[in-house]
Amino acid sequence: MHGFPLLVDQHCHGVLRSGPDRGTFESYLTEAQVPPPPGVSFFDTQLGFAVRRWCAPVLGLEPHCPPREYLDRRAELGTPETTRRLLRASGISTFLVDTGLPGNLLTPGELAETSGGEAHEIVRLERLAERAADTARDTHSFLAELSDGIREAVRTARGFKSVIAYRYGLHFEPHPPSTSEIYTAADRWLGSRVPGGRLSDPVLLRHLLWTAVRTGLPLQLHTGFGDPDLRLDRCDPLLLTDFVRATASYGTPLVLLHCYPYHRGAGYLAAVFPHVYVDFGLTLSHTGARAGQVLAEFLELTPFGKLLFSTDAYGLPELYVVGTQLFREALTTLTDTWTAAEAWSPEDVPRVTAMIAAETATRLYGLT
Repeated sequence: MHGFPLLVDQHCHGVLRSGPDRGTFESYLTEAQVPPPPGVSFFDTQLGFAVRRWCAPVLGLEPHCPPREYLDRRAELGTPETTRRLLRASGISTFLVDTGLPGNLLTPGELAETSGGEAHEIVRLERLAERAADTARDTHSFLAELSDGIREAVRTARGFKSVIAYRYGLHFEPHPPSTSEIYTAADRWLGSRVPGGRLSDPVLLRHLLWTAVRTGLPLQLHTGFGDPDLRLDRCDPLLLTDFVRATASYGTPLVLLHCYPYHRGAGYLAAVFPHVYVDFGLTLSHTGARAGQVLAEFLELTPFGKLLFSTDAYGLPELYVVGTQLFREALTTLTDTWTAAEAWSPEDVPRVTAMIAAETATRLYGLT
C-alpha cells in the first residue's frame, strides 16, 4: 500500500517469547478459552484466513498456504526471527502496550527493539489494584499503595485501561463513590480475597475509574465482544452514557475499545460528547473479509478525528500484521469507492487517513 502513513497502535499487548505449538497458536485466533471440538479448527475463521493471507508472504510462503505449512515455516525460522519479520512488516511506528495480561511476553521495551519502533505503557487499573492488594498489610496501606501506584503511572505511562466490562459490566453507578463506601468495599474485598484474586467489587472498580479520570490521562475502556468471562449484553458502550455525562467536565479522553457489535452506538457517543473517542481494535481482525463493511459502519457517525487505529494484538506477532493490513485494505477500498462516487474529495482522503492511522493518537497520548 504505497504511501500509506506510519501507524500508531493505540491499544495492543506483548507477544510470546517462545513457541507456540499448533494448539496454542490456534487459541490466539479466537476469544474462546477451550480447544475447538473434533473436526473444527480456529484456522477456519475470518481471522485464521487473514493470517494465512497476509502473514504467509512475510515468512516467504505463498498466500493462503495450508496451516501445517505455515506453522512448519514458523518453526524453521524460530520465534525471534518470525517475530522480527512480522513486527517490522506491520508498518507500526509506535505501540501503546497494555501490560496487564499474563504470559511470558515481550516487554514494551523489547517490543520496540524488535520492531524498530517505539513503545509506551498503558497501565491496567485492575491489575494495579490487585498488585497493591498482594502486598498491603491492611485496608489503609492498600488504598495508600493504590494511590501511589496511580501517581507513579501518571509519571511513566501514557494512559490507563479498565476492564470493568469484564469484572462487573458497564451498567455501573456512574458517580464516584464516597470515602466511606471505598473503605467499606476495600475491607470487604481484602477480607474475602484469596491470594492473587481478581477485583470485581463494583465500588472499588468505580473508584479506580474516577481516580484515573481525575489524572487527565486518556482512559481506555473495554466495550463489546471478548472472551467468555464477560456478559456481552453488559458491554454495550451505550450503558456508559451516564458515566460519560458525569465525567464531561474533566475533559479526560475516554477511548472506547473494540465496540463490536455495538460500534454504531459507540460512534454516536463520540459524535455527541467531546471527550469520547472510538477504537476498532480487534474488530477488523476478527471480521476479516468483512472488515470493510464494518469499518464503514464505524465511519457513519464517528467524527473522523475521533476514530483511532489499533490491533489489540496479543501473543502472536501475526495479529499485528493482520490488524494493519485489514485496516489499510478496508480504508483504501472505502475511500476509493467514495471518491469515485464523488462523495469524498481525493484531497480529503490522505488527511483523514493520517488522522485515524496516527495523528489523533499522537495528540491524545502526547506522543512526538
